[in-house]
Amino acid sequence: MTILITGANGFIGKYLCLSLLQQGHEVQALIRSKSSLNQLTGFLQQQGATMERFSALEGDLEKPDLGLVALPDRIECLVHLAARFAWNLPEQEARHTNVTGSLRVAELARQLRCRLVFISGFMLANTGHLSRLGINRSHPEQTDWSRVYRRAGGYEASKLESAFRLREFVARQGMDAVEVQPATVAGHCSTGELDPAQPLYGLLENLYHGRLAMIPGSPEHWLPLIPVDSLAQVIAAACVANHVPDTLLALDQNTPNLAALLQAAAHSLGKPGPRRHLPIGVMKALLTIPGLPGLLKVAPESLAFIQTCRFDTTVTERFLAQQQVTLPPFRQYLESSCRHYLKSEVGSGKLTTHGA
Repeated sequence: MTILITGANGFIGKYLCLSLLQQGHEVQALIRSKSSLNQLTGFLQQQGATMERFSALEGDLEKPDLGLVALPDRIECLVHLAARFAWNLPEQEARHTNVTGSLRVAELARQLRCRLVFISGFMLANTGHLSRLGINRSHPEQTDWSRVYRRAGGYEASKLESAFRLREFVARQGMDAVEVQPATVAGHCSTGELDPAQPLYGLLENLYHGRLAMIPGSPEHWLPLIPVDSLAQVIAAACVANHVPDTLLALDQNTPNLAALLQAAAHSLGKPGPRRHLPIGVMKALLTIPGLPGLLKVAPESLAFIQTCRFDTTVTERFLAQQQVTLPPFRQYLESSCRHYLKSEVGSGKLTTHGA
């Protein structure tokens, strides 16, 4: 099977490429720059991937027709992973890449007559959250999206809008499509590799440097996780399986509440963990104080992902059991993530010893 991937050079994308190549599939990566391609091929070669099955295609989400001169050949599935991520992302910039760019990818999948697998996020399964933001789930075209951007921030709002726009597009066109909704991404279950741009990395960093004195939320609040290699396996299964649910909610139900997660992470980092809770509303109010978000290294937008909603993953679990995909124990991948964080800090010169 030949699979085209946008965002292949990203943290999730490179593990997806590796997983598909290890399964014997042909992989094409839509890449913007030569440096990005070199980083990806370097990683794949280091992992012992069969590079004869890998190729790259120059393209850009921000250009009409993705900047492609001609349609690629023999593509049987198109995975859309690419997105612009940053906190405080301006609405116009977020929309241009994450909404308009995503619709360009969907149009390409339509022209290729192939399956489209697109990646959204687990908050799309939190119906209460969507309602509080003012999203009309029954008639999303009636949603005041500018208001949603003001409430949720550019990145999250654009990912939500993108998902609703893509759902409408694929339904109208009668396309074969799968939406994968991942939780917050943790490190590789064995190596613990965790990209510094990932929110969990920032959480570990704040824990280590003593910037997280209290637990955001209540004992009911949690931050569901999914290790990056497991997420890659979920997406790979969505690409190649004959019968796939329309939506796959990729999160580890065994993720404990935030208090237990922080205690486990602090123990692995050799640091004391916070024990007292701070209501989310109070924390949001504090973060309106000029300079405080930068000092605490906490983006107000990120607090939305810490919530009390529990999710039904029955459909996903049944599908993954059929595909023989199993999630590793929570403690395993969290401890691996913490070990990787400590190694990366030592390597960067920020730390001198394990317990410094």
